[in-house]
Amino acid sequence: AVAQDDTTRIAFFASSAQNGYNQAIWEGVQEVAADAGVEAVIYDGQFLPEVELANMEDAVAAGNFDGFVMLANDTVGIASAIEEAYNDHGIPTVHTLFPIGPDLFTIEPQVDGVVATVGAPPADGAILEAEKVVEFCADKDPCNVVILIGQLFLPFDNVRLDAFRSVLDQHDNIVEVALGEGGYFRDTSLTVMTDILQANPDVDVVLSNADQHLSGAEIAIEDAGLDLEAMYLIGGGANKEAVQAIREGRWDATYANFPRTMGVEATKILLANLAGEDHPTSINMDTFLEIGPIVTTQDLADNPDFEGEWEG
Repeated sequence: AVAQDDTTRIAFFASSAQNGYNQAIWEGVQEVAADAGVEAVIYDGQFLPEVELANMEDAVAAGNFDGFVMLANDTVGIASAIEEAYNDHGIPTVHTLFPIGPDLFTIEPQVDGVVATVGAPPADGAILEAEKVVEFCADKDPCNVVILIGQLFLPFDNVRLDAFRSVLDQHDNIVEVALGEGGYFRDTSLTVMTDILQANPDVDVVLSNADQHLSGAEIAIEDAGLDLEAMYLIGGGANKEAVQAIREGRWDATYANFPRTMGVEATKILLANLAGEDHPTSINMDTFLEIGPIVTTQDLADNPDFEGEWEG
């Protein structure tokens, strides 16, 4: 039903509402909305671009939302829907994590309707991770690397993979022995890594864009009877499990993300835009907080209270 009051209503389009990362963004959205007396609703994209697009079309058709916060599955394909929501209905969008549009190497808005991006270009973190692998591999020849990526139908995961390889391929001693898709799930990653280790038991490094992947990979490594401590494991996200694993010396590093903070800052920007106030058009999360962007054992020793902002 079309709203008949003056309540401000916003929607958060989660790439998957069941995903811990999205849940943390949602917590940030809710926190700011509650403080401002704004009504917030979440839509579940189920990790399917077509579902997310349908969700957005439904929200626009409902006629009772003033603004959107989003974490898109398809950062290119959703652009036209965002433009339509803004140009035809006056609904602005703040995107989290990655830029919306064809250029994934900048977080400055490039699509009508995206009034700000809170996140970082996907290649930036991937390059930093790969550089850490190069450091570890400096005295190993060969240094056998397994890459666990999310989902290769996603544009930003292809950018990440290309960024990994652009760094690793510069070093003749580094050999990519296998590539697996973890799908951002521990159990999927466990199965994928188990299959990889059966074919390639001599592994020195597991390089991944997601901590969930390392959670599964760790189990597979232990089940295979391999020496976990001798390997270099680096993930992405800095979730609570990763932080604990690094503190305990089981993993080596993670590329830090701060999804709850992203949800807070994105919602603040959206409400400022709706109020006609000045606001930043981008916030680079790689430099927004003191810790990161790569979190190591030493970083955690220097920041003993840091726990990570999400679970999953």
